[in-house]
Amino acid sequence: MGNEALHTAEATSTDAVDFAAIQATPRFQKLRKRHRNFVFPVLIACLVWYLAYVLLAAYAPAFMATPVFGSVNIGLLLGLAQIVTTFAVTTWYVTFANRELDPIASEIRNEAEAAIAASESATASASTTKESL
Repeated sequence: MGNEALHTAEATSTDAVDFAAIQATPRFQKLRKRHRNFVFPVLIACLVWYLAYVLLAAYAPAFMATPVFGSVNIGLLLGLAQIVTTFAVTTWYVTFANRELDPIASEIRNEAEAAIAASESATASASTTKESL
């Protein structure tokens, strides 16, 4: 199912795109920088938050067992907050990506697709010229 599923025309059409050159463009570098400036700080914050929860559970069981109301304690609330945090970060990233990353990525993709189309057009013209000879 992997590469065997590609049609020959599709496999060769990407040859028209110089991916290394695209990665070297200022626009792609801007995209990478924006992505990294969002992802790495959020990742570090989430890891610290998770490790704090685990460490509290391991080394401060009395604190985690502190009742808040009824049989609900701090440990349970912090555990549920972990789940809420996951959904919040996911929503935040999707919003960020839609607003900040996707427009730049679309421009880069459109330029690459235009290069493919131009290459296919040139190939078709060359084969038409060959056939007419």
